[in-house]
Amino acid sequence: MMELPLWNEKRYAPYKLAALVDVLSDQGIAPDASLSGTGLSLESLTQPQTLTSIRQYITVCNNALDLSKDPETPFRVGSRIPLSAYGMYGFALVCSPTIREYFQVAVKYHQLATPLLIMSWHEEKDSASWILEMNPAFTYTNSLMRFVTEQHLTQLATHLKTVIEPERCHPLRARLPYGPPRHVHLYRRYLNCELRFGEPICELSYPRSILAERPRMAHRLTAKLMQDTCDRILGAVKTSTGISGEVYQVIASTPGHSPTMELVAQRMATTVRTLHRRLQAEGASFTQILDDVRCNLAKEYLRSTKLNMDEIADRLGFSEAANFRHAFRRWTGSTPAHYRG
Repeated sequence: MMELPLWNEKRYAPYKLAALVDVLSDQGIAPDASLSGTGLSLESLTQPQTLTSIRQYITVCNNALDLSKDPETPFRVGSRIPLSAYGMYGFALVCSPTIREYFQVAVKYHQLATPLLIMSWHEEKDSASWILEMNPAFTYTNSLMRFVTEQHLTQLATHLKTVIEPERCHPLRARLPYGPPRHVHLYRRYLNCELRFGEPICELSYPRSILAERPRMAHRLTAKLMQDTCDRILGAVKTSTGISGEVYQVIASTPGHSPTMELVAQRMATTVRTLHRRLQAEGASFTQILDDVRCNLAKEYLRSTKLNMDEIADRLGFSEAANFRHAFRRWTGSTPAHYRG
């Protein structure tokens, strides 16, 4: 598969990578060996200006698989990465007014956190579940797939225990898309829930009632400020990297900001099928990018202009202000008037 810019793009703080190097160091593995092939040094991991790529992190994961005989490595890494390491994204999570919004924020801004996997969530009658999928832009061996899955599941479980009382957030079950490994006992220790191996998806489920819980540091105003900052960071990423960035720019420069995928593909001298495939490889979709463009423009109009709702709706390509209000609530969970206020 053709390498995509997001694979090599150096734009992530090295906190995950540093945690993995530390765990390997505890096992007697020298940092130089852990970092082999990355072009990074142990000293560079402590410098605030250092940015790393997904490729570099995957390289260290593969080094860990070659150098370490301890199956607990990914679990230890996942349990050692605090939410504060995520910067604004982490603060937006811990300040979420409810766990439902915590889930929403986690998925919306996942691209800011060295996204090795594609993450989503869904709500059913009795459960709320994280869903993890392999990113089609990357190549995973079976051992690497299991390694990053074990790390990510442990991160999810550990982080939730830091925002609400641990005894109130036990997972119900974990579904894994591979057979049971020899170290099943580690899944029981770190996840403490029913385990189902050989499933078609990777899923970590909690009781649905958890969505109404209030995080210990919940603060609606701070959460909004952090999310606005994350929106600006994410917007900058989307407009500057990969095929997603190109699509974002085309939509933003189109009058009405509501072109069809066919028109965007034509302007980019490609086909709809090819454009869809390349977006999917970056974990993105045309509809998602279209919503992002219109949502970010709407926020900017509401923040910095005195345009009324009809005028904003018209500039964004909506036939009626009511349609704009409905879309804005879907994007943000708030009304345009409340956001402007």
